[in-house]
Amino acid sequence: MTDRLSSWNDTPTKKAILDFVAKVTDPKNADYVPPEERIATFDNDGTLWSEKPVQIQIAFILKRLAAMAEKDPSLRQPQPWKAAYEKDNAWFGDVVTKHYNGDDSGMKVLMGGVGKAFGEMTVEVFAAQAVDYFKTARHPKYNVSYLEVTFQPMVELLGYLEANSFTTYIVSGGGRDFMRPVTQQLYGIPPERVVGSAFTESFQVDDQGAHIMRGSGIDFVDDGPAKAVHIWDRIGRRPIIAGGNANGDIPMLQFAGGQDRPALRLLVNHDDAARETDYTAGAEKAMNLAEVQGWTVVSIKNDWKQVFAFQGGNQ
Repeated sequence: MTDRLSSWNDTPTKKAILDFVAKVTDPKNADYVPPEERIATFDNDGTLWSEKPVQIQIAFILKRLAAMAEKDPSLRQPQPWKAAYEKDNAWFGDVVTKHYNGDDSGMKVLMGGVGKAFGEMTVEVFAAQAVDYFKTARHPKYNVSYLEVTFQPMVELLGYLEANSFTTYIVSGGGRDFMRPVTQQLYGIPPERVVGSAFTESFQVDDQGAHIMRGSGIDFVDDGPAKAVHIWDRIGRRPIIAGGNANGDIPMLQFAGGQDRPALRLLVNHDDAARETDYTAGAEKAMNLAEVQGWTVVSIKNDWKQVFAFQGGNQ
């Protein structure tokens, strides 16, 4: 068994996690859950890795859009190319915040640009572009690889759950095919256990062989109610542990457990301005609901000894 959450402070939050795992893995406990039903689902952006000052996939998209606008001056005025070309990260941040609060007007504009930037290529070509990006890109605040800005306590929690016969999944509003090339390395979660937003796809055969081609249109955005729907569609079981950090994660947390199973619902609260970023935008509804329904709120400031592995333990 892995260490018992050594990157977590000894707080009621840590105890709630340990107690929950203990009871659902104890055959003598009334809340015992068989291993095949120990499903845990986690959001990615802001839950497993950093999403400030800009989401990692947004930074990837921004780089591609800026390159397109550099090559074609006619793209420098319409959004989202304008914001990318002018390095206006605030525009992208505003789009994400509005989305979490139910306004998808900006998200539609962004996705239109993303479709033109990354459509009409094989899924393997797109995966290779994502891998290349991760090899070179640096986080603008910490000046480390984006591969190093996973939250150490959450990575540790994933390993702890796996050691207790849980099957862990990522269920994210982020792009499925952007995350899949790195989730095994970062979290020990293989590609087939990554559920995320996706563009339309088609099957094509040419003189190079058979391919799955990315289209330019959105198939689905895996956020809000879609998270719960796709958990059932892709996994076929309710999670008994669900973790998120934003309003879009509410349905996934609500779906956890059910009438005949216990549930642990974790909501990461970004309240540490010194070691990470202090923000609540896009999580207001989730925080209010957590208080009303008794969900377990994870305070980065109080519950984590360290945030990122490269920072070390400085709590």
